[in-house]
Amino acid sequence: MVRKREQGEKMELRQLLYAIKIAEEKSFSKAADQLHLAQPSLSQQIIKLEKELGVRLFEREYSPLRPTYAGERFLETAHKVLDLIEQLRKEMEDVVTLDGGLLTIGSLPITGAHIMPLVLPIFKEKYPGIEIRLMEETTSNLELLTARGATDISILSLPVQDSNLEWEEILEEEICLAVPRDLSMKWCKEAGFVPRVVFESSNIETVQSLIAAGMGIGFVPRMVTRQKHNELTPLYIPFKEPKPFRTLVMAYRKGRYRSKASMAFLETMKEVLFSK
Repeated sequence: MVRKREQGEKMELRQLLYAIKIAEEKSFSKAADQLHLAQPSLSQQIIKLEKELGVRLFEREYSPLRPTYAGERFLETAHKVLDLIEQLRKEMEDVVTLDGGLLTIGSLPITGAHIMPLVLPIFKEKYPGIEIRLMEETTSNLELLTARGATDISILSLPVQDSNLEWEEILEEEICLAVPRDLSMKWCKEAGFVPRVVFESSNIETVQSLIAAGMGIGFVPRMVTRQKHNELTPLYIPFKEPKPFRTLVMAYRKGRYRSKASMAFLETMKEVLFSK
């Protein structure tokens, strides 16, 4: 039964944030630690919210904790509400100047490690008052976070799967074939073999070390090839035409307000990368 809302009760924005954090951590205690709250206080806030709404938001008898159907619907809208408030905040900041504010950038870990040291110093010199928050995640997680508005912009490589995202191309990069250094060019050109997968990893640095150790071959973007030659450096073989490429893009959610800070960062990145 849905309880009639009592006079004076009202939903608070902090309660939306609390519910989202509980869903992310799948635990009241872990969420309380992240929010720097006592667990009883956090539990009281959610109980108060559930009483106001007349529904249960979380199935507490399960471990890890999970949202109810009503909870899933609530969390979906809560993300949208908080994102709208964040967009409003950024728009109001833009009314003033580019002297301050927060810019949240998402990036693939290895890609960010090679691009950010080139771009961030120049951007910070131009806009010293803008605080940068970097979120490094896997491709799937990064697309989800960007679609939710958890990042202002994110560096991804095509193809982008999430239909809620738009993007601008920032770099087209050659792909090389990485082989163990003691393999001959003749062996690399042989045709008709079926490669046997001996190891899979999402970390390109681990992959390169394993290739150098003779565990196999792999495709490596030119950006992340190792310049220092030692026993952990593979041999990089360029492909003949047509050469394979990967395209890096700066992605953002469709229809989301694009702050002056995010536009300035995109322009700075283009200037730096196109000059290389």
